[in-house]
Formats: sequence, structure tokens, C-alpha cells
Amino acid sequence: MRGFDHIDTWVFDLDNTLYPASCRLFDQIDRKMTGLVSEILGVPSIEARTIQKGLFHKYGTTLRGLMVEHEVDPKYFLHHAHDIDYAPVPTDGALDRALDGLAGRKLIFTNGTVAHAESVLQRLGVTRHFTDIFDIVDSDYIPKPQRRPYEKFIRHTNIRARTSAMFEDIARNLEAPHELGMTTVLITSDDNHDAHVLNGADKPDYVHHTTCHLAGFLNGLGRTL
Repeated sequence: MRGFDHIDTWVFDLDNTLYPASCRLFDQIDRKMTGLVSEILGVPSIEARTIQKGLFHKYGTTLRGLMVEHEVDPKYFLHHAHDIDYAPVPTDGALDRALDGLAGRKLIFTNGTVAHAESVLQRLGVTRHFTDIFDIVDSDYIPKPQRRPYEKFIRHTNIRARTSAMFEDIARNLEAPHELGMTTVLITSDDNHDAHVLNGADKPDYVHHTTCHLAGFLNGLGRTL
């Protein structure tokens, strides 16, 4: 089990990681993506839903699957997928204080967009903590869990993997960070259905820590570092 006393960089996924899955923000994106799959492929919503989930499981994101199999324009897809209401994301004073207690850089690494991340951070009230957002465009539209975007993220941000910690809600997205030397933390929630299905009941060896409450977990670290 890896500790955190050597960590100088804190890397966070965005959706269902920094904000609670219980606010159902990603459910809006999920419905938007179903509608886009239906529109682009000309299939009924029920069939589009099945296709969408199949692409997500196979490629890491629905968008990547549509790009590979149907040559979909990513800019069009991302613009419409993130045309949502951010009001359900609650201001999180506990998270703000917990992040304040962590020494070092704090970064966002997301399969979403910079604009989406900025909207979420503003709602949470934690924008001031983050010095960079590395998004799906920076990843050349190649999503986690593939290793290539992690390697580009490390080059882009000039971090040291072995002194970095990665926080994620999908376990398979922590395999590459583990291999590269990062300390990994899985954020769990009964409200995160897709992650619950993907993650299964057993904790993989590449997941070093798990928590169902990010702010509490970070606050505990801040007191011991």
C-alpha cells in the first residue's frame, strides 16, 4: 500500500470524482450522448442507448467509438454533449478546505472538455486550487484508460509520476497511472451506475486506496502530511 508523504502533485478526474455522483450531473451528459448517437446513426433511442454503452465499454468513451467506427466530428459531439444545466452541482466548502490543506500542484485530467471542467469547478467553488486542465482535446481525442494520453499528460504538465497521486471513479482508468508509478485512489459511489458495473466487486491490484468521500479522504491526508 502506497502512502502520500512523498506526493507533490494531485491529479483529479472530473466527472463523478470531484463532484458527487448523487447530483446526477453526468446523467444529463449521458442522455445527451444517447440523443446524439440516435441522431448521428439514425436509430431509435433504445437502440442508440445500447450502441452508446457498447462503445463506451470498448473504447473508453462513446465519442472515441463514434470517431473510430463512424468518423464523427468530435467538436460537434462535445459541444452538444456538454450543453447541460450545471445548477445541480453543489458548492462544496469541505472540498475547498481539504484541497487547501494539500501542499503541491493540483491538476485536472478529464475525458471531457476544458469548458466543461471550468463550469464544474466554478460551481464547486474550487477553481482557485487548480493550475492546469488537461482535457480530451489535449489527449488528441484518445481517452483514458489508454496509456498514451497519460504519457502525454505527464509531458504536458512536466510532473513526476512517482510523486503524483491520481483520483478516479473508474477503476480501469487507474491501471496506466499505476504502471507509470502514480499512487492511485478510486472514488466509489452507489449513485455511479456505469462505474459500479465496470469496477465490479473486487479491487484490482492497481487501485491502492478507495474512498466514497473525497473531501473527507483529502482532509485526513492534509492532517497527516
